[in-house]
Amino acid sequence: MAKRRRKAKSGKWVGRLLSLLLAVPAAYLVAALIGSLVPVNRGWNEPEQGTTVYLIANEIHTDIVMPINAGGLDWRRLFPTRDFAAADPNASFIAFGAGERHVYLDTPRWRDVTARTLWSALAGGERVLHVAYIEAPAVEVRAIRLRPEEYRRLWSAIRADLGGRPQRIDHSGYGSSDAFYRSIGRANAIRTCNSWAADKLRLAGVRTSIWPPFEQGLLWRYRRETWLRAL
Repeated sequence: MAKRRRKAKSGKWVGRLLSLLLAVPAAYLVAALIGSLVPVNRGWNEPEQGTTVYLIANEIHTDIVMPINAGGLDWRRLFPTRDFAAADPNASFIAFGAGERHVYLDTPRWRDVTARTLWSALAGGERVLHVAYIEAPAVEVRAIRLRPEEYRRLWSAIRADLGGRPQRIDHSGYGSSDAFYRSIGRANAIRTCNSWAADKLRLAGVRTSIWPPFEQGLLWRYRRETWLRAL
C-alpha cells in the first residue's frame, strides 16, 4: 500500500510539472497575441508626404531600414564605411536589427543554431546591434512614411541604443557590407528583435503594437510594398 501511495504522489507531481511546462509557453503565446493586437500611439496616421522607412523580415527577425542620408541626418558619420569589409558602394539604405549577442554572432546560418544559442535567445544576454549597408534587396517589405519630426525621433531612438560612441565588435559579419556594434540593454524572450523594432517606432510616435515578440505581430500594421516599386 505504501508503495502505491508513493507512486500515486510521484505521479501527481509529474502531472503537475508537465502542466506547468505546458502552461508557460501557452501563456507566452496568449500574451504575444494580445501584445500584437493592442496598439500604442493610437492617434497616429501616415502622412501623404515625408521620409519613408521600411521593415524587412526573414520570418523570425525584423530589421528597420532607413535612408543613409535624409533630413540632414547622415548615418555614415556614426558607421563609416571603413568599419565594413567592403560596404556596397551603391547602397542607399542602412538596416538595423537588435538581438542577443550569442544568437547573432554564432549563427550566421540556420544550421549553426545550437542548444546554447536557443537558451541564450530565451534566457537572455547582452544585446548587440547589427548594421548593414544595403541597396535594394528583391524582397517584400513594409513601408512607413514619416513626418520630419517622427523621422528624427526614430533616428535618435536607434542612435541612443549605442550608449555613446559606436563600438564595433570584432566579428567578420555575415557578409562584406554588415558589422556588429555594442548596444545597451539585454535581449531575451521578452525583449526580442521584433519588440525592439516596435519600441523604436513607438518612440518615434508611430502607431504600433505594444509588445510583438514575433514579426507577424508587428508587420501586419503597415502597408505592403515590393522594394523595387518603393524606390
